[in-house]
Amino acid sequence: DEAVIRLSKKYLPSMAIGFSHPKVTVNVGDGFEFMKNKSNYFDVIITDSSDPVGPAESLFGVNYYKLLNEALNSTGIACSQGECMWLHKDLIASVLQFNREIFPVVNYAYTTIPTYPSGQIGFVLVSKNSQTNFETPLRSWSPEAEAKLCRYYNKQIHSASFILPNFAKLAIASKQQ
Repeated sequence: DEAVIRLSKKYLPSMAIGFSHPKVTVNVGDGFEFMKNKSNYFDVIITDSSDPVGPAESLFGVNYYKLLNEALNSTGIACSQGECMWLHKDLIASVLQFNREIFPVVNYAYTTIPTYPSGQIGFVLVSKNSQTNFETPLRSWSPEAEAKLCRYYNKQIHSASFILPNFAKLAIASKQQ
């Protein structure tokens, strides 16, 4: 919400610098209502939601992803908070399953964040473009530039983010049948 953005700018200015980028527009409010009037409009939609409890539960449902599909242009992509595979594998499997009926490309990736439950959080990535390959980074830097620019991320971490442990692969595969 607006308070998070305001406090981030005040107390975490180096992390909040992206809010002032000329290509960034932040809309605080009801995302469903906002997107209802934005057909074929966005190149990218990023949903950094809270957990799927209470009002945020709808952001993990089929109607939300149908709305994303409608709001994205013909080559658009979306990334949404995808929960923790250790705690929510059934929810993740369900979200991926219904998205395969909506989008030609659907992926799940994850990263480690020590302060999150179980130290992990995932991302649901979808694309309207059947040629999208989320697993391969679109750009790369020299090793020197990468070391200077990124403390955690590198192209190997990027690709590895899509490799799931067997229990997660099995949970997702069981929903596909």
